[in-house]
Amino acid sequence: MTQYFPPGSKLGVLGSGQLGRMFAIAARRLGYGVHVFSPDENSPTAQVADREFVAEYDDLNAIEEFAQSVSVITFEFENVPAASTDVAQKFTRVDPCVEILHLSQNRNREKSSLAAMGIPVPKFEPVHSLDDLKQAVQKLGRPSVLKTATMGYDGKGQTLIQPDTDLETLWPEYEGQESILEQFVDFEMEISVVGARGREGDFAACGPIQNDHRNHILDVSVLPAMVSDAIAKQAIEVTRTVMSEIDVVGVLCIEFFVTSDGRLLVNELAPRPHNSGHLTIDACETCQFEQQVRAIAGLPLGQFNHHQPAAMVNLLGDEWEQGEPDWVEFTRQFPDVKIHLYGKEEPRPGRKMGHLTCLAETGSVAAERVLQARELLTARYR
Repeated sequence: MTQYFPPGSKLGVLGSGQLGRMFAIAARRLGYGVHVFSPDENSPTAQVADREFVAEYDDLNAIEEFAQSVSVITFEFENVPAASTDVAQKFTRVDPCVEILHLSQNRNREKSSLAAMGIPVPKFEPVHSLDDLKQAVQKLGRPSVLKTATMGYDGKGQTLIQPDTDLETLWPEYEGQESILEQFVDFEMEISVVGARGREGDFAACGPIQNDHRNHILDVSVLPAMVSDAIAKQAIEVTRTVMSEIDVVGVLCIEFFVTSDGRLLVNELAPRPHNSGHLTIDACETCQFEQQVRAIAGLPLGQFNHHQPAAMVNLLGDEWEQGEPDWVEFTRQFPDVKIHLYGKEEPRPGRKMGHLTCLAETGSVAAERVLQARELLTARYR
Protein backbone atom coordinates (compact mmCIF):
# COMPACT_ATOMS: atom_id res chain seq x y z
CA MET A 1 0.00 0.00 0.00
CA THR A 2 1.45 3.35 -0.99
CA GLN A 3 1.48 6.28 1.41
CA TYR A 4 -2.11 7.44 1.94
CA PHE A 5 -3.41 10.52 3.74
CA PRO A 6 -7.08 10.18 4.71
CA PRO A 7 -9.66 12.98 4.66
CA GLY A 8 -9.00 15.25 7.61
CA SER A 9 -5.29 15.44 6.79
CA LYS A 10 -3.76 18.81 6.02
CA LEU A 11 -2.52 19.40 2.47
CA GLY A 12 -0.01 22.19 1.85
CA VAL A 13 0.20 24.34 -1.28
CA LEU A 14 3.10 26.61 -2.18
CA GLY A 15 1.62 29.56 -4.06
CA SER A 16 -1.62 31.36 -3.42
CA GLY A 17 -3.25 32.45 -6.68
CA GLN A 18 -6.26 31.08 -8.52
CA LEU A 19 -4.75 27.62 -9.07
CA GLY A 20 -4.23 27.21 -5.34
CA ARG A 21 -7.74 28.50 -4.69
CA MET A 22 -9.37 25.93 -6.96
CA PHE A 23 -7.15 23.21 -5.49
CA ALA A 24 -8.26 24.21 -1.99
CA ILE A 25 -11.94 24.14 -2.99
CA ALA A 26 -11.52 20.62 -4.39
CA ALA A 27 -9.62 19.51 -1.29
CA ARG A 28 -12.29 20.85 1.05
CA ARG A 29 -14.97 19.03 -0.92
CA LEU A 30 -13.10 15.78 -0.24
CA GLY A 31 -12.76 16.58 3.46
CA TYR A 32 -9.14 17.75 3.55
CA GLY A 33 -7.72 20.79 5.28
CA VAL A 34 -5.48 23.18 3.35
CA HIS A 35 -2.51 25.29 4.46
CA VAL A 36 -1.14 27.86 2.00
CA PHE A 37 2.29 29.49 1.86
CA SER A 38 3.10 32.65 -0.11
CA PRO A 39 4.37 36.22 0.37
CA ASP A 40 0.86 37.65 -0.10
CA GLU A 41 -1.80 38.25 2.55
CA ASN A 42 -5.51 37.64 1.90
CA SER A 43 -4.67 35.85 -1.32
CA PRO A 44 -7.23 33.99 -3.48
CA THR A 45 -6.11 30.69 -1.92
CA ALA A 46 -5.98 32.00 1.65
CA GLN A 47 -9.64 33.06 1.37
CA VAL A 48 -10.65 29.38 1.27
CA ALA A 49 -7.76 27.74 3.20
CA ASP A 50 -7.58 26.77 6.87
CA ARG A 51 -4.26 28.44 7.58
CA GLU A 52 -2.14 31.04 5.79
CA PHE A 53 1.65 31.26 6.09
CA VAL A 54 2.89 34.65 4.86
CA ALA A 55 6.61 34.74 4.11
CA GLU A 56 9.04 34.89 1.21
CA TYR A 57 9.71 31.60 -0.59
CA ASP A 58 13.38 31.75 0.42
CA ASP A 59 12.56 32.09 4.14
CA LEU A 60 13.74 28.62 5.09
CA ASN A 61 12.65 28.85 8.72
CA ALA A 62 9.10 29.67 7.62
CA ILE A 63 9.22 26.84 5.04
CA GLU A 64 10.23 24.43 7.81
CA GLU A 65 7.33 25.53 10.01
CA PHE A 66 4.93 25.21 7.07
CA ALA A 67 6.20 21.73 6.15
CA GLN A 68 5.78 20.48 9.71
CA SER A 69 2.11 21.57 9.69
CA VAL A 70 0.99 19.40 6.74
CA SER A 71 1.06 15.79 5.54
CA VAL A 72 2.13 16.58 1.97
CA ILE A 73 3.04 19.67 -0.06
CA THR A 74 2.17 20.46 -3.67
CA PHE A 75 2.71 23.46 -5.93
CA GLU A 76 0.62 26.15 -7.52
CA PHE A 77 3.54 27.46 -9.59
CA GLU A 78 6.90 25.98 -10.47
CA ASN A 79 9.38 28.77 -9.64
CA VAL A 80 9.94 27.83 -6.01
CA PRO A 81 13.62 28.05 -4.91
CA ALA A 82 15.38 24.67 -4.84
CA ALA A 83 16.63 25.34 -1.31
CA SER A 84 13.04 25.70 -0.12
CA THR A 85 11.90 22.38 -1.58
CA ASP A 86 15.02 20.70 -0.17
CA VAL A 87 14.10 21.93 3.33
CA ALA A 88 10.43 20.97 2.92
CA GLN A 89 11.36 17.40 1.92
CA LYS A 90 13.14 16.88 5.25
CA PHE A 91 9.84 17.21 7.10
CA THR A 92 7.10 16.02 4.77
CA ARG A 93 6.36 14.56 1.36
CA VAL A 94 6.57 16.89 -1.68
CA ASP A 95 4.59 16.11 -4.86
CA PRO A 96 5.25 16.46 -7.73
CA CYS A 97 8.88 15.46 -7.38
CA VAL A 98 11.59 18.08 -7.19
CA GLU A 99 13.11 16.77 -10.44
CA ILE A 100 10.17 17.95 -12.58
CA LEU A 101 10.31 21.34 -10.86
CA HIS A 102 14.03 21.54 -11.59
CA LEU A 103 13.44 20.77 -15.28
CA SER A 104 10.48 23.10 -15.76
CA GLN A 105 12.26 26.05 -14.12
CA ASN A 106 14.78 26.23 -16.96
CA ARG A 107 13.91 25.97 -20.66
CA ASN A 108 17.34 24.65 -21.62
CA ARG A 109 17.14 21.82 -19.07
CA GLU A 110 13.54 21.14 -20.06
CA LYS A 111 14.19 20.91 -23.80
CA SER A 112 17.40 18.89 -23.35
CA SER A 113 15.68 16.37 -21.06
CA LEU A 114 12.71 15.95 -23.37
CA ALA A 115 14.97 15.46 -26.37
CA ALA A 116 16.94 12.82 -24.43
CA MET A 117 13.65 10.95 -23.85
CA GLY A 118 12.98 10.97 -27.59
CA ILE A 119 10.16 13.51 -27.21
CA PRO A 120 9.81 15.81 -30.26
CA VAL A 121 10.68 19.45 -29.48
CA PRO A 122 11.51 22.48 -31.65
CA LYS A 123 15.20 22.83 -32.50
CA PHE A 124 16.96 24.98 -29.90
CA GLU A 125 20.33 26.37 -28.87
CA PRO A 126 21.42 27.53 -25.38
CA VAL A 127 22.47 31.20 -25.29
CA HIS A 128 24.76 32.76 -22.68
CA SER A 129 26.42 35.55 -24.65
CA LEU A 130 26.05 37.73 -27.72
CA ASP A 131 28.44 35.41 -29.58
CA ASP A 132 26.25 32.44 -28.61
CA LEU A 133 23.23 34.28 -29.95
CA LYS A 134 24.89 35.09 -33.26
CA GLN A 135 25.99 31.48 -33.72
CA ALA A 136 22.55 30.17 -32.72
CA VAL A 137 20.82 32.44 -35.25
CA GLN A 138 23.22 31.17 -37.90
CA LYS A 139 22.19 27.58 -37.07
CA LEU A 140 18.43 28.05 -36.63
CA GLY A 141 17.87 30.94 -39.04
CA ARG A 142 15.34 33.75 -39.01
CA PRO A 143 12.66 34.04 -37.85
CA SER A 144 13.51 32.41 -34.53
CA VAL A 145 12.49 33.09 -30.94
CA LEU A 146 14.81 34.25 -28.15
CA LYS A 147 13.57 33.50 -24.63
CA THR A 148 14.95 33.84 -21.15
CA ALA A 149 15.67 30.35 -19.81
CA THR A 150 13.90 31.10 -16.52
CA MET A 151 10.89 32.97 -15.15
CA GLY A 152 9.19 33.84 -18.46
CA TYR A 153 5.42 33.37 -18.78
CA ASP A 154 2.51 34.79 -20.78
CA GLY A 155 4.96 35.99 -23.43
CA LYS A 156 7.27 37.82 -21.01
CA GLY A 157 11.00 37.52 -21.72
CA GLN A 158 10.49 36.56 -25.37
CA THR A 159 11.53 38.26 -28.60
CA LEU A 160 10.82 37.22 -32.18
CA ILE A 161 14.01 37.62 -34.17
CA GLN A 162 12.98 38.81 -37.62
CA PRO A 163 15.19 39.14 -40.72
CA ASP A 164 15.83 42.80 -39.84
CA THR A 165 16.34 42.37 -36.06
CA ASP A 166 19.67 43.87 -34.91
CA LEU A 167 21.16 41.36 -32.47
CA GLU A 168 23.60 43.90 -31.00
CA THR A 169 20.73 46.24 -30.12
CA LEU A 170 18.59 43.41 -28.73
CA TRP A 171 21.20 41.71 -26.58
CA PRO A 172 21.34 44.21 -23.63
CA GLU A 173 17.79 43.10 -22.67
CA TYR A 174 19.09 39.55 -22.18
CA GLU A 175 22.67 40.12 -21.04
CA GLY A 176 23.55 38.56 -17.70
CA GLN A 177 20.87 35.87 -17.81
CA GLU A 178 20.75 32.44 -19.38
CA SER A 179 18.61 32.31 -22.51
CA ILE A 180 17.53 29.93 -25.25
CA LEU A 181 16.98 30.40 -28.97
CA GLU A 182 14.21 28.26 -30.42
CA GLN A 183 13.38 27.49 -34.01
CA PHE A 184 10.32 29.41 -35.20
CA VAL A 185 7.51 26.88 -35.55
CA ASP A 186 4.97 27.30 -38.34
CA PHE A 187 2.06 25.83 -36.40
CA GLU A 188 -1.55 25.21 -37.29
CA MET A 189 -2.76 25.29 -33.70
CA GLU A 190 -1.68 25.01 -30.08
CA ILE A 191 -3.08 22.21 -27.95
CA SER A 192 -2.55 20.95 -24.43
CA VAL A 193 -3.05 17.73 -22.50
CA VAL A 194 -3.64 17.73 -18.75
CA GLY A 195 -2.26 14.55 -17.26
CA ALA A 196 -2.67 13.14 -13.77
CA ARG A 197 -0.59 10.36 -12.23
CA GLY A 198 -1.05 8.62 -8.90
CA ARG A 199 1.45 7.04 -6.52
CA GLU A 200 0.95 3.56 -7.98
CA GLY A 201 1.51 4.80 -11.53
CA ASP A 202 -2.17 5.07 -12.48
CA PHE A 203 -2.65 7.65 -15.22
CA ALA A 204 -5.52 9.74 -16.59
CA ALA A 205 -5.51 12.43 -19.26
CA CYS A 206 -7.82 15.18 -20.44
CA GLY A 207 -7.47 16.40 -23.97
CA PRO A 208 -6.19 17.41 -26.26
CA ILE A 209 -7.60 20.87 -25.56
CA GLN A 210 -7.34 23.50 -28.30
CA ASN A 211 -5.96 26.87 -27.18
CA ASP A 212 -6.03 30.35 -28.69
CA HIS A 213 -3.97 33.20 -27.24
CA ARG A 214 -4.39 36.96 -27.25
CA ASN A 215 -1.36 39.17 -26.51
CA HIS A 216 0.54 36.03 -25.47
CA ILE A 217 -2.06 35.21 -22.76
CA LEU A 218 -4.39 32.23 -23.07
CA ASP A 219 -7.74 33.52 -24.24
CA VAL A 220 -10.01 30.62 -25.26
CA SER A 221 -9.74 26.87 -24.66
CA VAL A 222 -11.97 24.28 -26.36
CA LEU A 223 -12.44 20.60 -25.50
CA PRO A 224 -12.01 18.50 -27.57
CA ALA A 225 -9.40 19.96 -29.92
CA MET A 226 -10.07 19.60 -33.64
CA VAL A 227 -7.14 17.27 -34.35
CA SER A 228 -6.83 13.84 -35.89
CA ASP A 229 -7.12 10.72 -33.75
CA ALA A 230 -3.44 10.03 -34.42
CA ILE A 231 -2.36 13.44 -33.08
CA ALA A 232 -4.68 13.09 -30.06
CA LYS A 233 -3.27 9.66 -29.18
CA GLN A 234 0.32 10.82 -29.65
CA ALA A 235 -0.23 13.86 -27.38
CA ILE A 236 -1.66 11.67 -24.62
CA GLU A 237 1.12 9.09 -24.95
CA VAL A 238 3.79 11.80 -24.79
CA THR A 239 2.17 13.08 -21.59
CA ARG A 240 2.09 9.56 -20.13
CA THR A 241 5.74 8.99 -21.08
CA VAL A 242 7.00 12.24 -19.54
CA MET A 243 5.11 11.67 -16.28
CA SER A 244 6.30 8.07 -16.05
CA GLU A 245 9.95 8.80 -16.94
CA ILE A 246 10.23 11.52 -14.29
CA ASP A 247 7.93 9.73 -11.80
CA VAL A 248 5.56 12.67 -11.49
CA VAL A 249 2.85 12.30 -8.85
CA GLY A 250 0.19 14.93 -9.29
CA VAL A 251 -0.91 16.94 -12.32
CA LEU A 252 1.21 17.99 -15.28
CA CYS A 253 0.11 19.90 -18.37
CA ILE A 254 2.03 19.71 -21.63
CA GLU A 255 1.56 22.44 -24.22
CA PHE A 256 2.09 21.34 -27.83
CA PHE A 257 2.38 22.85 -31.29
CA VAL A 258 0.60 21.04 -34.12
CA THR A 259 2.69 22.08 -37.11
CA SER A 260 1.32 22.99 -40.52
CA ASP A 261 2.81 19.75 -41.88
CA GLY A 262 1.05 17.61 -39.25
CA ARG A 263 3.80 17.07 -36.67
CA LEU A 264 3.46 17.35 -32.91
CA LEU A 265 6.11 19.28 -30.95
CA VAL A 266 6.27 19.91 -27.20
CA ASN A 267 6.39 23.62 -26.41
CA GLU A 268 6.37 23.68 -22.60
CA LEU A 269 5.75 21.69 -19.42
CA ALA A 270 3.70 22.96 -16.47
CA PRO A 271 3.98 20.60 -13.43
CA ARG A 272 0.66 21.70 -11.96
CA PRO A 273 -2.94 22.34 -13.04
CA HIS A 274 -3.12 24.64 -16.04
CA ASN A 275 -5.27 27.51 -17.26
CA SER A 276 -6.43 25.43 -20.24
CA GLY A 277 -7.70 22.77 -17.85
CA HIS A 278 -10.04 25.06 -15.92
CA LEU A 279 -12.94 23.91 -18.08
CA THR A 280 -12.59 20.45 -16.51
CA ILE A 281 -14.38 21.81 -13.40
CA ASP A 282 -17.67 21.99 -15.28
CA ALA A 283 -17.03 19.66 -18.21
CA CYS A 284 -15.45 16.55 -16.72
CA GLU A 285 -16.35 13.73 -14.39
CA THR A 286 -13.26 14.60 -12.34
CA CYS A 287 -11.62 18.02 -12.67
CA GLN A 288 -7.87 18.66 -12.76
CA PHE A 289 -7.87 20.02 -9.19
CA GLU A 290 -9.61 16.98 -7.72
CA GLN A 291 -7.11 14.81 -9.59
CA GLN A 292 -4.29 16.80 -7.97
CA VAL A 293 -5.83 16.22 -4.52
CA ARG A 294 -6.38 12.51 -5.16
CA ALA A 295 -2.84 12.00 -6.46
CA ILE A 296 -0.97 13.67 -3.61
CA ALA A 297 -3.28 12.17 -0.97
CA GLY A 298 -2.62 8.65 -2.28
CA LEU A 299 -6.16 8.06 -3.54
CA PRO A 300 -6.90 6.35 -6.87
CA LEU A 301 -7.46 8.86 -9.67
CA GLY A 302 -10.87 9.67 -11.08
CA GLN A 303 -11.82 9.69 -14.76
CA PHE A 304 -11.49 12.82 -16.88
CA ASN A 305 -14.40 11.79 -19.15
CA HIS A 306 -16.16 14.95 -20.34
CA HIS A 307 -19.95 15.16 -20.30
CA GLN A 308 -20.16 17.40 -23.36
CA PRO A 309 -17.85 19.52 -25.51
CA ALA A 310 -16.88 22.66 -23.63
CA ALA A 311 -15.15 26.00 -23.98
CA MET A 312 -13.57 28.41 -21.52
CA VAL A 313 -12.64 32.07 -21.90
CA ASN A 314 -10.40 34.03 -19.54
CA LEU A 315 -11.62 37.18 -17.81
CA LEU A 316 -8.83 39.71 -17.46
CA GLY A 317 -8.73 42.91 -15.45
CA ASP A 318 -9.49 44.78 -18.67
CA GLU A 319 -13.15 43.77 -18.24
CA TRP A 320 -13.22 45.85 -15.02
CA GLU A 321 -11.67 48.94 -16.61
CA GLN A 322 -14.82 51.05 -16.23
CA GLY A 323 -16.10 49.43 -13.04
CA GLU A 324 -17.66 46.21 -11.81
CA PRO A 325 -19.36 44.21 -14.59
CA ASP A 326 -23.14 43.95 -14.49
CA TRP A 327 -23.45 40.41 -13.15
CA VAL A 328 -27.23 40.65 -12.81
CA GLU A 329 -27.72 41.28 -16.51
CA PHE A 330 -25.03 38.78 -17.35
CA THR A 331 -26.65 35.93 -15.45
CA ARG A 332 -30.04 36.87 -16.90
CA GLN A 333 -28.82 36.64 -20.48
CA PHE A 334 -26.40 33.74 -20.07
CA PRO A 335 -27.85 31.32 -17.50
CA ASP A 336 -25.96 28.44 -19.16
CA VAL A 337 -22.52 30.04 -18.74
CA LYS A 338 -20.65 29.27 -15.52
CA ILE A 339 -18.82 32.15 -13.79
CA HIS A 340 -15.60 31.49 -11.85
CA LEU A 341 -14.10 34.52 -10.08
CA TYR A 342 -10.82 34.32 -8.19
CA GLY A 343 -11.34 36.75 -5.34
CA LYS A 344 -8.62 39.17 -6.45
CA GLU A 345 -9.11 42.60 -4.95
CA GLU A 346 -7.44 44.74 -7.61
CA PRO A 347 -8.26 44.29 -11.31
CA ARG A 348 -5.40 45.28 -13.61
CA PRO A 349 -5.03 45.03 -17.40
CA GLY A 350 -3.77 41.56 -18.27
CA ARG A 351 -4.42 40.18 -14.77
CA LYS A 352 -6.48 36.97 -14.70
CA MET A 353 -9.55 37.73 -12.61
CA GLY A 354 -11.72 34.74 -13.51
CA HIS A 355 -13.04 32.61 -16.33
CA LEU A 356 -16.29 31.60 -18.01
CA THR A 357 -17.20 28.06 -19.10
CA CYS A 358 -19.99 26.74 -21.29
CA LEU A 359 -21.00 23.23 -22.37
CA ALA A 360 -22.72 22.70 -25.72
CA GLU A 361 -23.34 20.16 -28.47
CA THR A 362 -20.03 21.09 -30.13
CA GLY A 363 -16.88 22.86 -29.02
CA SER A 364 -17.36 25.62 -31.59
CA VAL A 365 -20.87 26.36 -30.32
CA ALA A 366 -19.56 26.46 -26.73
CA ALA A 367 -16.73 28.80 -27.76
CA GLU A 368 -19.12 31.14 -29.57
CA ARG A 369 -21.33 31.24 -26.49
CA VAL A 370 -18.57 32.13 -23.98
CA LEU A 371 -17.19 34.78 -26.30
CA GLN A 372 -20.65 36.34 -26.60
CA ALA A 373 -20.94 36.23 -22.83
CA ARG A 374 -17.64 38.03 -22.32
CA GLU A 375 -18.61 40.59 -24.94
CA LEU A 376 -21.64 41.53 -22.84
CA LEU A 377 -19.35 42.37 -19.91
CA THR A 378 -17.54 45.04 -21.95
CA ALA A 379 -20.29 46.16 -24.35
CA ARG A 380 -21.69 48.76 -21.93
CA TYR A 381 -18.39 50.65 -22.02
CA ARG A 382 -18.46 51.29 -25.76
